[in-house]
Amino acid sequence: MNNVFREEMKFVITRDQHLKLRHQIAQVLKRDYHSEHNHYRHRKGDGYTIRSLYFDSLDDRDYHEKIEGIELRRKCRLRTYMHDPSFCLLELKKKQGSNQKKTSFRLTKAQGERLIQGDYSLLLEIGHPFLLDCYQIMMQHVYRPKSVVTYERDAFVAKENKIRVTFDQMIRGTESNFDIFSDQLPEMPFFDPSHVVLEVKYDGFLLQYIKDILQELEKEQLSVSKYCLSRKISKHYLF
Repeated sequence: MNNVFREEMKFVITRDQHLKLRHQIAQVLKRDYHSEHNHYRHRKGDGYTIRSLYFDSLDDRDYHEKIEGIELRRKCRLRTYMHDPSFCLLELKKKQGSNQKKTSFRLTKAQGERLIQGDYSLLLEIGHPFLLDCYQIMMQHVYRPKSVVTYERDAFVAKENKIRVTFDQMIRGTESNFDIFSDQLPEMPFFDPSHVVLEVKYDGFLLQYIKDILQELEKEQLSVSKYCLSRKISKHYLF
């Protein structure tokens, strides 16, 4: 299990801004290992492919809390990385403003497939306290799979304050097929392909040299939710 406490900023940027900012970030931060070495790179683009299945209650509680701007909110998802779909991570994100806590637990592909089919009993079988908490939430609020989100990520990191800068593009998904391990999953783009989502994550405070690079975006910070965007077909959500 892994716990991450951090602050987060999100921006929607143009392709021209992406090229400029990526060049500047690359001068001061190192590329994430997976961005540089995964074997999917030449087929899918520079970086690596992330795919997540989001769970929500029958009345879409998590979705509505985000849309309505509720200060305290959460997301529950099953995440895999397409360069190695032999495992997945069950993740629970709890967020208050820009502060968030993300807890992850590694599962096998077979265990992930059981969750996709609605068999949450495996969380009891494993018996880890975090998984028991997930079981309680998913059963009490009747969580079900709602949407899949896939995108290409290019990431840069720094040791100081665990700074992580990511560029996400080719954002696509589906609300009708939840087989996140399939390389043939039919998906549709739901985010403007001429734009990129820039995320900046850090502990405590952001170092000044990163702030300087991002200065032009200071007034453009947005609360972008890939999960909410992925629900725009069923919810008529427009960005």
